[in-house]
Amino acid sequence: MDHLASFGNDPSDKPPCRGCSSNLVEPYIKCAECGPSPFLLCLQCFTRGFEFKKHESNHKYEIMTSDFPVLEPSWTAQEEMALLEAVMDCGFGNWQDVAYQMRTKNKEECEAHYMKNFINNPLFSSTLLNLRQIEEARTADTAIPFKPTDDPPRPTFDSLLSRDMAGYMPARADFMEEFDNYAEWDLKDIDFVDDDSDILHALKIAVVDIYHSRLKERGRRKKCNGLIQRFARVVGPIEHDKFIESHALEFELRREIGRLQEYRRAGIQSFCSAKVYERVKQVREDERRKRTMLVDVLQYIQDGRACQQWLSKQAAIDAGITPVVTTITTSATGRRCAPPLNLTGLPGTEKLNDREKELCQVVRLVPGAYLEYKQALLNECRRQGGLRLAQARALIKIDVNKTRKIYDFLIKEGYINKA
Repeated sequence: MDHLASFGNDPSDKPPCRGCSSNLVEPYIKCAECGPSPFLLCLQCFTRGFEFKKHESNHKYEIMTSDFPVLEPSWTAQEEMALLEAVMDCGFGNWQDVAYQMRTKNKEECEAHYMKNFINNPLFSSTLLNLRQIEEARTADTAIPFKPTDDPPRPTFDSLLSRDMAGYMPARADFMEEFDNYAEWDLKDIDFVDDDSDILHALKIAVVDIYHSRLKERGRRKKCNGLIQRFARVVGPIEHDKFIESHALEFELRREIGRLQEYRRAGIQSFCSAKVYERVKQVREDERRKRTMLVDVLQYIQDGRACQQWLSKQAAIDAGITPVVTTITTSATGRRCAPPLNLTGLPGTEKLNDREKELCQVVRLVPGAYLEYKQALLNECRRQGGLRLAQARALIKIDVNKTRKIYDFLIKEGYINKA
């Protein structure tokens, strides 16, 4: 019987027991005669004399365990692997989290052992130096000399073409940011179900058709930029400049023609009247923007006093007076109590239960963000076997008071448990 290292510290790295299909826990048994794939058994199946196909209970076997020292008597092989994995997960120097992940050593022991055996160990340093020298000697005679290729055609800096092609990468024939980059957002919450009404199903189909048309426009723009690059390789620099300038002139002419057509539809026949029309149009746009802003504010502000304060502030700004900011106190502590968040129409609201909706309204957190934070905390709790408030705050980079409310809510509802 031999004492051999296991596959890894994670049980998911090892195949399951061939007898009961359970996750193997060290020590376990490996058949020395069955192969080439390892035939592994847990201790319970081994003591029962489990046999399967060619495997018999009288075969030679090996005890697979990592409970033996490697570098120091007080550190087992399993702890060595756990230390290396913790340093990879938490980062070098973060010994507090490394020790928390290992659970069997404190941060001073982890730091001293790692520095002594993996950083300042002369054996490892000489081994790495020898490997580097061997690699250099092996590739010295077979190295391929570097030959620079021709630089792909690019427009000059701050030229008209470079501004027109802002974000386009000629060498890759692609954009740094796609045209209509958020087109997929309209599809992310669409779900086709059997109980959809005919109108709702047709509406979803229409949204998908609109998305397809936006994809076609995105592809068309890529092709246009590729054609421009090919065209730039054929024509000379003077012809290319004339071509770009003519396009810029055409754009300006089309814009002026559109403006003149707008004047004609409005019944304007002189440029003096056109100037008055532009001023009145600007005033009308400002008033429309203010009305739209007021409608949005009245829709989401439930507090009448807060709305009145906002109106007074806007009136002071319009009059050219510096507004005086007053605090509306609605509690004994003198702090302003923000109204609950209106979840109507927000994406992800339908995925929340009544208690989660109430939490999002009180904390003023949109449902999409809450679902992401909830999933992150659930994954971390499942990985660690529990979760502390400090870990939740390190995982969610938002206001600490909101994090505490979310953490307490998930604890109360039984989604997660304290470490």
